[in-house]
Amino acid sequence: MGLCVVAISAGLGIQAASAQDASATAVTSAKPQSNTKGMYYVDFRARTAASYGHAFVWFGRAGQRQIEVAGLHPATESVIPYIIGHVLPVLAETGKSYGDLDEEYLTASYRVYMDEAQAKEVFAYIKHLQATSPVWNAATWNCVAFIQTIASHMGLRVPGNHLLYPEEWVNRLRELNGGRRYMASQPVAQAPTPRAPAVAARKPAAPARQIVEAAPRT
Repeated sequence: MGLCVVAISAGLGIQAASAQDASATAVTSAKPQSNTKGMYYVDFRARTAASYGHAFVWFGRAGQRQIEVAGLHPATESVIPYIIGHVLPVLAETGKSYGDLDEEYLTASYRVYMDEAQAKEVFAYIKHLQATSPVWNAATWNCVAFIQTIASHMGLRVPGNHLLYPEEWVNRLRELNGGRRYMASQPVAQAPTPRAPAVAARKPAAPARQIVEAAPRT
């Protein structure tokens, strides 16, 4: 009950924020340093929000204005799914959300550069994760859990706690990896990261239903 009260309070702020234009057409990018020009990157980012904040990644090629965004969040700006998502999984989107391209909302950032071959594999994994993450849940599979899975796949050491605030998680990620700016040629060994919730296949004789695996919250 207490969690729902907190969620409702946070949700009211989100509902007000949703009145703003969510199309965000402006594309911004930090100026790359000369020794990274032509390389590729994944930027783990945290920004402010009406509730706990939001975690997501930018990815693309250094020196280009085009930015791709991946982040897990409820599929609507309505406050209702957000509240329900603190108890049950709700439909999710995995692309850009309001504020993801605005530096003024940024609270933490950790960028890792890689070569073209590494980027091809990592970017394919990010897109696969986007395509296989149909739901959001605050306690199990949230925005932090989503980008933590990406970091783990890249061989980075991760905090391992997807219930941290986004800003805290990103700063902790940087500390655990010594602030290194380049992706290692060989992944760093670490414990497996929980997978995104999956929808179970339906059996002809059984009633239609969905089963969501327990997985990593925003």
